[in-house]
Amino acid sequence: MNLKSQIVADLTVAMKNSAELEKEVLRMLKAEIMKAEVAGSEKKELSDDEIVKILKRMVKQRYDSIEQFEKGGRTELAAREKSEIPLLEKYLPAQIAPEKIAEIVATKKAELQIFDKSKMGMLIGAVMKEVGDSADGSIVKNCVEKSFE
Repeated sequence: MNLKSQIVADLTVAMKNSAELEKEVLRMLKAEIMKAEVAGSEKKELSDDEIVKILKRMVKQRYDSIEQFEKGGRTELAAREKSEIPLLEKYLPAQIAPEKIAEIVATKKAELQIFDKSKMGMLIGAVMKEVGDSADGSIVKNCVEKSFE
């Protein structure tokens, strides 16, 4: 079952179970997928990788909103956003632990013979190519920066 089918099936279950928060989040996700499918000159079926990109964008938006709501003293809205994140993240591929990312950084650093910070971007690119969707770019960047300390 592809990711879109899984999301639609989970939405149906949430609707039957009257799970309001899950239903709202999955409807939002489905709408984003449908919007991306009809964008452009012709309608297309999104691949799982494209849906994962939408999911990552939506999770990042939630984190940004949480930060803004907390700055503005709106803890109830921040709590709502926090509760939506796990519902979206369950459709993302399993994330690699930062310790494993640090090992990959060390391996790539030695393999590419990168010894100074001027080539940090090249190292980040090489690590991201290897880990793919299994690691957040900011975590990879932090691990690369730590490797030069």
